Amino acid sequence: MLRPGLAAGHPATVEAGIEILEEGGTAADAAVAASLASCVAETVMTGLLGGGHAIYLDRATGRARNLDCFVSVPGLGSERRHAELLELEIPFGTELVHYAVGIASCGVPGLPAGLAALHDEHGRLPWPRLVEPALRLAGDGIEFPAAHASCLAMLAPVMTMNEGARIYAPGGELLGAGGRLEQPGLVPTLEHVAEEGPRSAYEGTLAASLLELMDERGGLVTREDLRGYGAFWSEPVEVAYAGTRILTREGLSGVSRTISRLPPLQGLTAAERAVTLAHTLDGGSPEGHTTNLAVVDPQGSACVLTTSLGLGSGDFLPGLDLHLNSMLGETDLIRGRLEPGERMDSMMAPSVALDSDGLVLAAGAAGGTRLRGALLQVLAGILDEGLEPEAAVSRPRLHPAAGLVHLEPGFEPEVTAALEAAGYEVRAWPALHHFFGGVSVVGRGGCAGDPRRSGSARSLPPR
Repeated sequence: MLRPGLAAGHPATVEAGIEILEEGGTAADAAVAASLASCVAETVMTGLLGGGHAIYLDRATGRARNLDCFVSVPGLGSERRHAELLELEIPFGTELVHYAVGIASCGVPGLPAGLAALHDEHGRLPWPRLVEPALRLAGDGIEFPAAHASCLAMLAPVMTMNEGARIYAPGGELLGAGGRLEQPGLVPTLEHVAEEGPRSAYEGTLAASLLELMDERGGLVTREDLRGYGAFWSEPVEVAYAGTRILTREGLSGVSRTISRLPPLQGLTAAERAVTLAHTLDGGSPEGHTTNLAVVDPQGSACVLTTSLGLGSGDFLPGLDLHLNSMLGETDLIRGRLEPGERMDSMMAPSVALDSDGLVLAAGAAGGTRLRGALLQVLAGILDEGLEPEAAVSRPRLHPAAGLVHLEPGFEPEVTAALEAAGYEVRAWPALHHFFGGVSVVGRGGCAGDPRRSGSARSLPPR
């Protein structure tokens, strides 16, 4: 059995989950507490009014199931109408990326229902106890890490809209690395969540505030949308890879299809490995602002949970400091006509790998269309090439897109020449960057959070 621990996108997120594990909580309890903490510590990446996907492996039964708590399309109980979105061009690296935000970009939030489903099915500790770490963070404020400051600088036109200006640009100056992220409205928000439970977002105080804002600003989410929303469990897809069974979800990322055609990388030269990865991985486009956590409890059960607000709509619940999601403006997620009540699809692919001895690792990734490449490069590094999780997560990544391969620094000099000989244009990045995704993994060789997103990880001490 691998050593229990938790990896996530922020040290405070990790500590919240570890606190719950040390108290005897299950992987589900720890995932809930850590996710709520991420909704305080990682608000440039995620939030309570977003959505997500999880996978849960129950050691007692040996069964793994996917949990869908992604956003759904709003509009139930109202006449279909067209609502204008705010079009923006955001500089991302060397490119301008198109986004659509505003109140009409907000879909029906799913994360609260997902956290409720995890707790109802697999939790052990009382629900209010799981809210306590996040509530403390909200009251104390939290140090703003460098990767989040970099992301905020890029997203400032959205993050500082409306009520966001007070949070992310206090005194008129954009919050920088090492600054104090103060979100006092999250205190009453989390108090409502503790007292009313997750249904507060659908039938309680938070729901009332959301519907009031929808009416005021012309949003699409209705009372019927909120009351009718439910998270649901489903069976994962399975694919064989490097002597293991990988259980994941298919979705828009196509992780299982891609890994099934990924040739062995062990024994290849650096140049051969890079060209093989570039040929196997498809390209991508705009970034999704997402976070991920992976946790294994002392009993050997595991949970991987990936959550997102999209870019964020630029609207915040007044007095509660909750940013609305912008999933209806995420063009990569829209496939055909959107019908009210339908669940939107997602790139997310939380995954576990097992062999004849049991759980090998639990892992997931953030990063929009870079999510697949980030996750598969780490999985291949651990399962095929024999790297420890920290080394696999920290190793430089590449991302191919329409004949162009983006390279993080650290690749051998011959890699660029080999890619160019294979017909690719190469763009070298000056440093590790959250463009290349954020992976969290707990495995037999330890656990790792992604340095590209100021991630962190911690194992429980041996008993």
